[in-house]
Amino acid sequence: MFINHSKFEEKFSETIKAVFPILAIVLVLCFTITPIPPSILVTFLIGAVMLILGMLLFNVGVESSMTPIGERVGSIMTRSKNVFIMVVISFIMGVVITISEPDLQVLAEQVPSIPNMTLILAVAIGVGAFLVLSVLRMLFSIPLSYILLFFYGIIFALTLFVPADFLAIAFDSGGVTTGPMTVPFIMAFGVGITAIRSDRHAEDDSFGLVALCSIGPILAVMLLGMIFTPESTETVSEAIPIIDNTVDIGKLFTEQLPHYFVEMAVSIFPIVFFFAFFELVARDINKHTVIKVLVGILETYLGLVLFLTGVNVGFMPAGNYLGQTIAQLPYAWIIVPLGMLIGYFIVKAEPAVYVLTKQVEAITSGAISSKAMGMALSLGVATSVGLAMIRVLTGISILWFIVPGYFIALFLTFFVPKLFTAIAFDSGGVASGPMTATFLLPFAMGACEAVGGNIITDAFGVVSMVAMTPLITIQTMGLIFTLKDRKLQKEAAAAIPESMFTAEDMEIIEL
Repeated sequence: MFINHSKFEEKFSETIKAVFPILAIVLVLCFTITPIPPSILVTFLIGAVMLILGMLLFNVGVESSMTPIGERVGSIMTRSKNVFIMVVISFIMGVVITISEPDLQVLAEQVPSIPNMTLILAVAIGVGAFLVLSVLRMLFSIPLSYILLFFYGIIFALTLFVPADFLAIAFDSGGVTTGPMTVPFIMAFGVGITAIRSDRHAEDDSFGLVALCSIGPILAVMLLGMIFTPESTETVSEAIPIIDNTVDIGKLFTEQLPHYFVEMAVSIFPIVFFFAFFELVARDINKHTVIKVLVGILETYLGLVLFLTGVNVGFMPAGNYLGQTIAQLPYAWIIVPLGMLIGYFIVKAEPAVYVLTKQVEAITSGAISSKAMGMALSLGVATSVGLAMIRVLTGISILWFIVPGYFIALFLTFFVPKLFTAIAFDSGGVASGPMTATFLLPFAMGACEAVGGNIITDAFGVVSMVAMTPLITIQTMGLIFTLKDRKLQKEAAAAIPESMFTAEDMEIIEL
């Protein structure tokens, strides 16, 4: 493997720190206020071990495979200077990678009112169209905030015409499409495109692709809701299997492993194909680099197989059962603070969050540390899960949360540096990954079923809530950073005699 022991130990330590808190919280709940059957606990613990191993392999592999592939494809495609070719390739990549995104598969299986492939194709076309828009924005240096304001304006106008049963699903679709397969590739793809630009806004424009690719699915599913009439909008939760012996528990995992081996092979193949195609076009193949990338792809592949098997088989039943049990307590309100606690730590275990925070730290040369990013994301997700639990208990429409939330986020774009806005809107998509889809969503569905609510309108929407709050917390962090920077500049300027400044310098300082 192309990684030294110290680096491997560092990533193992990071993985344990990310997963241990959520594991500890669930265990404390199981042995105190929310008793669960031993079989569900055992499958959860096995799932946790697979999750740790999967995250470790993923974090090791993505650094040496997905990131260089995305950057390579982006830079080669941009050097062609043929806008038509760039548009076609971007659209195809967006559609193909989205169809293979495991998060989307998980969401589609939990939405009974729309056929799986109908929902997946609608979302994939939305991502493809907005990946094209993202590339054109970067090429022509169009401010991200203008595009966000325009399209979110359209989204909120459409809420007046879209059936209520489709609203939460539409907003959730925007969150799940930016998962562990798409984020590393798309983010590196953006870096590769802007790498050939020499202007001072190139760094700012390297972010924002994930943000725009999250808008496409929302619009696509809204339009689908306006033209598609489902036979039924009711959902019935599947019975959680209670298993008597360890052999049958083992079969649960061994029967699902082949499924995820095939699913992730299908997911990885398009990226490998594009990499091979662009390497042949470039004709400057470095054998050492190719071998390193191929090993990284294998590590990423095995990591995702273990991760998805662990969270789908082990975490989903535990999340659903915990949600049901807590909501049935005499003090059901406790699900709000417990949900916030789970949300605070669960985002740390999202594979794509690691990719984003590290890339932000690298691009900004440490000005925005991965630790600060992680804290802002955790606070945002904790808030969003708390609000989602309030929705589950009360049945309040998602619009009462989404509309004010996005209004605040879009309002902040006028006062925050472009780089922070792009990072914030990227963070929203990244935070709502497989851990949200396979633990928090079942958790909300179990609680909603226990209190007799409407699962489609009240439980769905937790993914979109998780995707929304980081937009506010990251931009708030950017606003604080900007105000502190201005204060330091004024203090530094005050220490220098005014006679040393020109009239233009004084105007800048006053601003």
